[in-house]
Amino acid sequence: MSLLFTPMTIRSFTLRNRLWVSPMCQYSAVDGVPQEWHHSHLAQFASGGAGLVVAEATAVVPEGRISPEDVGLWNDGQRDAWAPIVRALHVRGTAAGVQLAHAGRKASTWRPWAAERGTVPADGGGWRTVAPSAVAFEGLAAPSALDADGIDRIVAAFADAAARALDAGFDVLEIHGAHGYLLHQFLSPLSNRRTDEYGGSLENRARMLLRVVDAVRRASGPTTPLFVRISATDHAAGGFTLEEATEVGSWAIGHGADLIDVSSGGLVAHQRIDVHPGYQVPFAAAVRRGGSVATAAVGLITTAAQAEDVLTSGAADAVFAGREWLRDPHFGLRAAHELGAEVAWPPQYERARWR
Repeated sequence: MSLLFTPMTIRSFTLRNRLWVSPMCQYSAVDGVPQEWHHSHLAQFASGGAGLVVAEATAVVPEGRISPEDVGLWNDGQRDAWAPIVRALHVRGTAAGVQLAHAGRKASTWRPWAAERGTVPADGGGWRTVAPSAVAFEGLAAPSALDADGIDRIVAAFADAAARALDAGFDVLEIHGAHGYLLHQFLSPLSNRRTDEYGGSLENRARMLLRVVDAVRRASGPTTPLFVRISATDHAAGGFTLEEATEVGSWAIGHGADLIDVSSGGLVAHQRIDVHPGYQVPFAAAVRRGGSVATAAVGLITTAAQAEDVLTSGAADAVFAGREWLRDPHFGLRAAHELGAEVAWPPQYERARWR
C-alpha cells in the first residue's frame, strides 16, 4: 500500500491521507473576511483528494496582515465567514486547517500583482508595523520594536484566533513561525537585537514562539492537532540555523505541538537559496531525526513518486504541496492512481476515474 495514502492519526483526529495542501495566500479578502474566491479555491482541493487543506496565513490582529487584502480571525464576522468554507471541505471528506499568523515587519505590503512595491502608506490603507526590534526588512519601512505589553497582546490574540477557528469548525491549527514573519523574526539574530528575555540566547529568542504554542494549546484543548511551521534556515550568514531549528522544533513539541512543518528562508532579501525539486526535504529530515519529532516536508514536490519517496525514505511523516495543487486541483486523485492506491472519488466524478 502507498504510504502517501495511508491515514494518519494525530491526537484523536484521523486524516485520510498524507498528501496535504499548503497554506497559500490569495490576497483577496475584504476587511479580513474571506470571499467566494476562497470558498471555491479551497473546496476544489478537497474534491481533488487532499487529506488536509490548510487555509492561508490568517492574521490574528489587523496589523498582522501581510497586505490589506489578507484574511483574518480577529473578529466574529470573519469566523462566521470561514464556517461555510470549512463545511465545504468537510462534506468532501477533507480535514480543514488554518494557519494563524502575524507578519511583523513584513506586514502592510502591496499584494503581489499590484503596480506598487514595498510598504503600503497610511493613505493607501497601510499601517505602522511591529517587530522584535526596530530593524527593517530590506525595501520596507522600519517597524516599531514591541514592548512587553505589545508582546502579551499578540500572544493573547493568537489564542483568541485559535478559539474562533475552532468555533468555525477547523480541525487543525498551524502556527506560522516561518518565512520571515513575526515569530521567525524573534527566532533569528538577524532581526532580533533585543537584550531582554526575548533576545540573545536561543532559549530567549524562542520564548515568543513557545508562549504562542502554550496559549494556542490552552485555547484549543487537548484533542486538536497543532502544527508549527518553521524556517529551518535563513540561508544567510549569522542567521537562524538548522541546528537551532531542530532544537526549537523539539521544544515546540514539548510545549504541546504535534508536528513541525519545515520550510526555510524568507527572513532577509539577501538570502541565497539553491532551489530545485525537493530542495527543502532534507531540512524536514534533519529536524525529524535530530529532534525525534513528526515533520511535514515542503518544497517543489510535484509528482506522486516524489511525494511517496519523501515518506518511504523517512524524511517526513507527511507532505505539503502548493503550486502543484494550483496547477492540478485533483493532484490527490491523480497521485493515488499513479501509486495504485484505492481512494474514494466524488461520485459526480466517477465517470472520469482512470480504469
